[in-house]
Amino acid sequence: MRTGTRRARALTAALTTLALAAGALAYTHFFTRGIDRLPDRPCAGAVDRALVASALPSARTAQERGKLEQGLHGFTFRCSVKTSSDSILVGDAKTSDADVRSWHKHFLPKSDNDDAIEVSSGAVRALSLDSDYATAFIPCTPPRSELPSRALVVDATTIGPTRAKGDELRQVVVDFAYQLLRHAYEAGGCEEARNFPDALPRLTEGRVVEEPVG
Repeated sequence: MRTGTRRARALTAALTTLALAAGALAYTHFFTRGIDRLPDRPCAGAVDRALVASALPSARTAQERGKLEQGLHGFTFRCSVKTSSDSILVGDAKTSDADVRSWHKHFLPKSDNDDAIEVSSGAVRALSLDSDYATAFIPCTPPRSELPSRALVVDATTIGPTRAKGDELRQVVVDFAYQLLRHAYEAGGCEEARNFPDALPRLTEGRVVEEPVG
């Protein structure tokens, strides 16, 4: 009787362990894959889902939105991805009358560090201002603008907990800003024809910027 009781208890314990393990797997599969359910390219095709997933932690649900607004003063395009864990990746692309120097002058003071890093490819420039904050710039003449807009500028950041940290997060946010810039340039109808690279140089290849430069 005692041997049978011990075996029954052992079997019960084993089944309980398997049930808990199965429950954990089920939770992982069904409740923490919100980002995986987004379109392959969220925000109306602006960015790669894999890039978003590398920035934001897993969550039960995730929602995305990409919106283009045309106006008399140019256009704006906003991309945002928000998870149920209150993690957000967001960027705004806006036409502007800035040139490179005024763009630097506007954004560099927003860096919390003395190591803002700039990377560029052709006419495209991007600044990593902190681990979770970046901006990108490209000359652009928008259609139907009544003001002398001459550039498209992206302001991108994360809010709340992130999956990536430190230098890895810096790179992700810069890549996000660039993908948004490239999409908004075409979606908004900037008049100059351009060939965009698949990606900008890595931040490890960039240069530290301390003062506005032309």
